[in-house]
Amino acid sequence: MKLPDQRTKLFSVRPFSTRAFTLVEIMIAISILAIILAAIFSSWTAILRSKKVAIDSTASIQRARISLRIIEDSLTSARSFVRNNRYYGFSSEAGSDGSLSFVARLAKSFPRSGKFGDLDVRRLTFSIESGPESSSQLVLRQSPIMTDPDKDEAENPLVLAKDVKGFEMQFWDQKLNDWTDEWKDTNALPRLVMVTLKIGNNPHSSHVNEEITKIISVASSAVQPGWQPAVAPMAQPNQPGQPGAQPPAIPGQAPANGAVPIPSGIRR
Repeated sequence: MKLPDQRTKLFSVRPFSTRAFTLVEIMIAISILAIILAAIFSSWTAILRSKKVAIDSTASIQRARISLRIIEDSLTSARSFVRNNRYYGFSSEAGSDGSLSFVARLAKSFPRSGKFGDLDVRRLTFSIESGPESSSQLVLRQSPIMTDPDKDEAENPLVLAKDVKGFEMQFWDQKLNDWTDEWKDTNALPRLVMVTLKIGNNPHSSHVNEEITKIISVASSAVQPGWQPAVAPMAQPNQPGQPGAQPPAIPGQAPANGAVPIPSGIRR
């Protein structure tokens, strides 16, 4: 009996069995991968959305605080003269379209001061107007005293706050010793003004995202007529004793300046 060769047995190649993935397994793996990718994408989208909401909310709050700071700076610089009250009147209107208008001597650092140069005494008007997407916004218009806002200022006011849900003002009345919603004495300045600004983050919703209230002390008061310097009356032309006045004409003589006299009853 012949024994098998050990070398042949050593170097013989045995076939090994291979098993491939089935179509069901491939579909399950693809489904699991799709679920993981969808979860990652939704998480990333939520992060971006939350970041945008946070940035918008922070920006609106910051704009509201800046708006109140501008109102405070202007009220603390308010000016009023009773004798010229038609130029220095202090007026306010309550309601959804509230407004506040007065005259102030503004610093060079006040917004848009470079546009007016050395005209630092200007009338300021804060008002609520309609903005984009039917939202309300707080705007500021300014003009030098005794002049109306120009075309650029009227059509393109300075937007202080967007999506404003409320702009409320209360004034301290010393006679009543209480706050009042309406300031009727336009020839005087209130001692204290309480301003409330309500800001939202959705123009299609009435939800208030931020409400800021600030009590502002008006440092100055209306200058009474007795405190204002008297203005010398303007000299009438051809009055004796005034510079440039001509001596009265003497009948039968030519005027001193050589002009031909015009007889009475004849018009120039």
